[in-house]
Amino acid sequence: MTNRLLPFSKGTLAVLGSLLLLLAVVGSRKTSLRADAGNTALKNSLTESASCRFVLASLNGNQPIDEEIARQQALIRSGSRSGLERLGWTFVKKARLTFDASYYNLAEQCAECMEASGAEGADALLLRAHALQSLHRFNEAEAVARKLVSTRERPFDYGVLGDVLIDQGKVREGAAAYQQMIDLRPDLQSYARAAHVRWLTGDLNGAIKLMTLAVTGSSPNDAEAAAWAYTRLALYQLQQRATKQALESCSAALALQPDYAPAMLAQGRILLAMQRPADAVLVLQHAAKLNPLPEYQWALADALSLAGYRAQEVESQISERGATEDPRAFSLYLATRGENVEQAVQLAQQELTNRGDVFTHDALAWSLAVAGRNAEAQLHAKQSLSEGTVDARLFLHAGIIAALNNDVTQAKRWLRKASVIQQMLFPSERTQLKVWRKKITSKQPTFNKGVTQTCLHSSNR
Repeated sequence: MTNRLLPFSKGTLAVLGSLLLLLAVVGSRKTSLRADAGNTALKNSLTESASCRFVLASLNGNQPIDEEIARQQALIRSGSRSGLERLGWTFVKKARLTFDASYYNLAEQCAECMEASGAEGADALLLRAHALQSLHRFNEAEAVARKLVSTRERPFDYGVLGDVLIDQGKVREGAAAYQQMIDLRPDLQSYARAAHVRWLTGDLNGAIKLMTLAVTGSSPNDAEAAAWAYTRLALYQLQQRATKQALESCSAALALQPDYAPAMLAQGRILLAMQRPADAVLVLQHAAKLNPLPEYQWALADALSLAGYRAQEVESQISERGATEDPRAFSLYLATRGENVEQAVQLAQQELTNRGDVFTHDALAWSLAVAGRNAEAQLHAKQSLSEGTVDARLFLHAGIIAALNNDVTQAKRWLRKASVIQQMLFPSERTQLKVWRKKITSKQPTFNKGVTQTCLHSSNR
């Protein structure tokens, strides 16, 4: 809308000035009354609402962020309504720093407390949507995010909606939401999201250009977001075989955010690709200690085996906690190891009810293949390739599944594609790639179940 200057006379301005002064006095009284009512509602909710009592409970910890949480809790007890929103986002920050999802639960409870105290606005919706998305409660998160963007149109509103849609495999809708975010605010957060969509749809060069824009606009004031962007850039560079630049990006991430586990995982993967397993072990041990998710421990187990060390202790930890920590990654791990195959299928099937992206279809395709359900596996493998994602693991699984369905032409095609970017695979997966490429080039390849199981179990152990 174009701003216009309206021509008023001096007399008119004087009258308007008197009216504005009167309105200001009345308005201040109304504001004061609303503030008193708001403070009363807040104080009542602090004692009556379980969610409010929950988020105000004292937490252990002596880090600066723990001190910040304690300060904000004290402000809320004294009647600060805005403190609830700040506390919620501090819990989100704590979750991202510690990789402890329980803090996302606390953030969700902050949103509930905000609503219990009468703050039923878009700020509470944004906090709730982000917490639900981080907790992988995608259907709930989408409903909240859609309500949010129908209420207002701010960059992060579209960002959280896009995140939820992408996680569910709704790539076109997610990309549209990200575009709205970029239109409103072209910065690190929006460029990084757009870069991921480029990579997801097979445009690696475009992803690198956008992520480079993202890191160029990074700031120490949001060190974690900048470190995440540098980490993603490192993995894109590794896919291009630019290992020197990839290691530099990891170093930049760790300079911004020391002990940043995702950057350490990326660094370990780069070192494995460079055939430096002993160096990778040192990095991955630290990363897995900070964030003991199956993906981290799987990378560490492979590095240990490749370096000539025993990996049984790490593998036991994956088996004990994998199903609850990250069902999809654990399903992939079990299928690759050929262990507890039916559990791998069940975990992947359960995940698919929650999110239908290409990586979940891949996990189900792979577990079904190892279980000997080749025709079903082929259907999900096709879904995993539907966005044109250039991913070595997707290609490896698609190639083996094609072979199991006696489609040698497609098997050769996908395994060749996996081989071109095999530096993105874990060592145990690279072993499988080597075995299957040799197998399909033999004069009379056969893919009966017994041979299938033998090849699937190949590893560096």
